[in-house]
Amino acid sequence: MAGAVPAGEADGTSGVNVDGQAGEVGGPLFPRRNRTSLLVIDPVNDFLSEGGAAWDLTKSTVKKNDVVQHLAKVIDGARAGGLPVLFGPMAYTAEDYENAHLERRSGINRIMFERKMFLAGSWGADFHPALQPRGDEIVLQPHKGTDLFHTDLPQHLERLGITHLVICGMTANLCCESTGRSAGEHGYDVTFLSDAVGAENIPAYEASIRVNYPLIANAVMTVDEFLAALGDARETTAGPEPGDEVRGSDHGKIGTVAEVAEVDEDHEGYLRVRRGLVFSKDIFIPLDTIVRRTGQEVFINVPRLVVGKMGWETLPSHRDHQAKVGSAQGEVRHLYHSRSPSMNSR
Repeated sequence: MAGAVPAGEADGTSGVNVDGQAGEVGGPLFPRRNRTSLLVIDPVNDFLSEGGAAWDLTKSTVKKNDVVQHLAKVIDGARAGGLPVLFGPMAYTAEDYENAHLERRSGINRIMFERKMFLAGSWGADFHPALQPRGDEIVLQPHKGTDLFHTDLPQHLERLGITHLVICGMTANLCCESTGRSAGEHGYDVTFLSDAVGAENIPAYEASIRVNYPLIANAVMTVDEFLAALGDARETTAGPEPGDEVRGSDHGKIGTVAEVAEVDEDHEGYLRVRRGLVFSKDIFIPLDTIVRRTGQEVFINVPRLVVGKMGWETLPSHRDHQAKVGSAQGEVRHLYHSRSPSMNSR
């Protein structure tokens, strides 16, 4: 498929448009409900039930985050909100190992092979009792690696008109992360639910939600935050205001809005954030970094730890913006400066 229609283009919804104005209800982080889907990855016994083939590895994060209960809660909330819920399990047959030799593909495939994980038709590969799909819900073809975009997921998303994928399940640093990366590269807006994912150990989990997710997705949030935003259609109707708290894509506090400046003859629109414990002087955050506003909190699509390295210490001029955009395709003689991509040869 060519990729998702950018959120807002097909139905008129946008969070903050190029003029810096707050958009209609349902911005890029929360488009209209008929364009958002919940993807539940590997909610199966081998990961989530005592006695499962990987339970000794996953139980620390599954118990810490109460993953099963949070998954059940977000599935029920998505159903009540009219969101399609897609289930993406794994299953391996003898042919996968005898013909495709998947056990030699990667470390995780070898681990699954040795532990007899996700064997087709087994209790371990079945859905957790509390996380059963309904008869009218989509169960994807089983994925054999870590990226669900190698299943029939893209076809279902395209058929449903989905532009925003909300990801939860198992495991944080493998299937959830790989699928989220692919979704972003295919043009989808991505949200991860931090307390509805688990991993094989706590360091793997923390690395995903603290470091990787905030860079490859629009947002990382809890199940309660997602459901609250889903149920509050008023949250994106107003633009940012002075006094709002600014948070990064990792939920880190960045500072307080001192001024909201719209696009003018010389400058791009921006939020001026007061200097404080994080910054030694005021910074100017472009308005088009905003992905949502909830109450008096504004969320941008850059992690807090990176904001200080973005070069936002000066007013954003139109000239600076154009320099970041780069040259038009027709003006580029060689794509890589010294040469162009090699053509296929016979």
